[in-house]
Amino acid sequence: MQEKNWFEYAVIRLVPRVERGEYLNIGLVLYCKNLKKVLSKTYLDHRKISCLFPKVDFEELESHILAFEKICNASPDSGVIGQQDAPSRFRWLTAKRSTIIQTSEVHPGFSDNIEKTFEKMFNQLVA
Repeated sequence: MQEKNWFEYAVIRLVPRVERGEYLNIGLVLYCKNLKKVLSKTYLDHRKISCLFPKVDFEELESHILAFEKICNASPDSGVIGQQDAPSRFRWLTAKRSTIIQTSEVHPGFSDNIEKTFEKMFNQLVA
């Protein structure tokens, strides 16, 4: 039997007008301590976003998401934060902030297949 892995996750949200507190779920970020990895995935439904938030600058939004993903994946061009260990990157990505990309509270879980669980959660919470 495969070992159950403890993980933490947060939903990635688009908050185009921080002062209003309105948001749309656009992704998921997950950290697994046993596997020492951070996973993230986003989905931008341009039509839906344009209907709900007509003044969104998609170029700016996509640049924020790209930076988020680079840090998550520890890309060489992700800066100082992106070069930290997996738990530090996850904590930084899920820290409270007042930008157009925010995350929900962090939630825990257990899974014997992190990738499968991640995809299932993404489909339930985002897609």
